[in-house]
Amino acid sequence: MQSLFCVMIYVKRGGGVMVTTSSLVEQLIKSKNFQEVIDRNAKVFEEQPISEYLSKLCKERGLVAEHVIIKSQIDRTYGHQIFNGTRVPSRDKLIQIALGMELSLDETQLMLITANKGILYVKCKRDAAIIFGITHKFSVMELQELLESAGLPLLGGL
Repeated sequence: MQSLFCVMIYVKRGGGVMVTTSSLVEQLIKSKNFQEVIDRNAKVFEEQPISEYLSKLCKERGLVAEHVIIKSQIDRTYGHQIFNGTRVPSRDKLIQIALGMELSLDETQLMLITANKGILYVKCKRDAAIIFGITHKFSVMELQELLESAGLPLLGGL
């Protein structure tokens, strides 16, 4: 089964603009002017702070940041700093938040893209374990146990 993420990567901060990754690449190749391509696709390149994105996700899902932070097993103060934008979370912290919010794999990948972090890559053993945990709705502790049993680095140094 093909991942929805592969099909919908164009959604990145597109605000409804239907621009696929391949069409952007094609425009860049064919264009003689880089800035014209950027200007024509300005919505796609708009940056959204991860704190705003997380707040939007919470609102859409009817979640409270405090509960997500607890479920994500992130220090309360640090978690609130992530949600209010005073701290920039690491990739691992975002993965913990994704687990705490019970995001799908596609939603997790989109969150990582929004935060300008590397997406999960299935050919990386640690990432494969994380993908397994996300798709099987593991808690943070269950994923940590899987990572530990596989001899892989734990999330966030927990």
